This record gives sequence, structure tokens and C-alpha cells, in this order.
Amino acid sequence: MPKTLLQSVASQLQKERARLENELHRVTAALTAFGKVYVNGSKPKPAIATRKKRTISAAGRKRIAAAQRARWAKVRAGKK
Repeated sequence: MPKTLLQSVASQLQKERARLENELHRVTAALTAFGKVYVNGSKPKPAIATRKKRTISAAGRKRIAAAQRARWAKVRAGKK
């Protein structure tokens, strides 16, 4: 029995509805991905993110301070 025109139109509309739902899912997924990047920003590189903060020992700070005092002493001696 051949399909009537109305059945054919209904079938085409159902196919179009399924296609549009699929497309909307893709658009939603893309918006979600862009939204996460926009809110969170770009992620730092793992090597930088996991780097431990460096600390300097008291002896090292004393050596650096002494060297800086010596440099300033040279500058002041040159002015006199």
C-alpha cells in the first residue's frame, strides 16, 4: 500500500527533527567546551605548575648580603 502524502511529510519531519536534535547536541557540547576555557582560562604547563618554590638558606642570604655590601662599598669609594 503506497504511503499517503501526509505520511510522507510526517516521516520527513521526523527525520529533520532527529537531525536538528543531533546538531543541537553538537552545538551544546561546543559551547560547554568554550565556556569552560573562558571561565577557567588556559591551563598552565604542567612543568611550571608542579615546580616547587625555591628557598634559600640563611647562609646563602648572608653571602648575598655581604656581596651586595661590598659592591656598594666600591661605588661609594669611587665617588670620594
